[in-house]
Amino acid sequence: MGAVQDYKDSLKLKAEHLIIKGFPEKIVKLNELLETSNFQNRNLSDVHQDLNIPIPTPPATSNNEPNAKRQRLDSSELSSNSTIEGTRVYVLPNGSVPCNKPLSDLIHLVKPHIRELVEDSNLLKMWISFMIPKIEDGNNFGVSIQEDTLAEIQSVESEAAAFFDQISRYFISRAKIVSKVAKYPHIDDYRRAVRELDEKEYLSLWLVMCEIRNRYCSLHDIVIKNLEKIKKPRSSNAESLY
Repeated sequence: MGAVQDYKDSLKLKAEHLIIKGFPEKIVKLNELLETSNFQNRNLSDVHQDLNIPIPTPPATSNNEPNAKRQRLDSSELSSNSTIEGTRVYVLPNGSVPCNKPLSDLIHLVKPHIRELVEDSNLLKMWISFMIPKIEDGNNFGVSIQEDTLAEIQSVESEAAAFFDQISRYFISRAKIVSKVAKYPHIDDYRRAVRELDEKEYLSLWLVMCEIRNRYCSLHDIVIKNLEKIKKPRSSNAESLY
């Protein structure tokens, strides 16, 4: 029991230090980061990147036959005839298709802040949970404040964790479109779709950073405003806290 109580006491001290000093520092740091060239007044074309998938040269056609005439072969003929010429698909003569480097660098910058928000929210959640007194009749106004604050923190924690899923979905979606470009290299719409997806992800990353900053602000605001009730929900029954 002594070790558990020591853990609770250290967690309470860490959480109070985080709220009073840590959160304001993080808010200032995030504001400064959002003012950098990575996020401020950046042209969307800066996140475009060549796919490294060239458009193959179509096979030469005979001048003796009209272009409109195309030989139609069934599947059995296609499998037995190895001399049929055509534009090959999934051929990448220049090597692999790289990830979008500007966005990958930006994701590398954003992800640590997402992780910190998840960890800080979890710490605050445990801190308030430890401050909730045992269940009694009456005098529960302070407890209701604790529960409302706890619900807000849990919401922030879930939202921050979802940001990781958003990043993974971007890579999966981009890979699917790039595979279409490799299969149909002559269709410019697929290439344009990759650029549009990259621009969308850049805006999403900017929005994620803004939301992280905003969540730190809202958590700091709600906890500081109700700090007295959170730490001592029942002033007349303080000895019942555990």
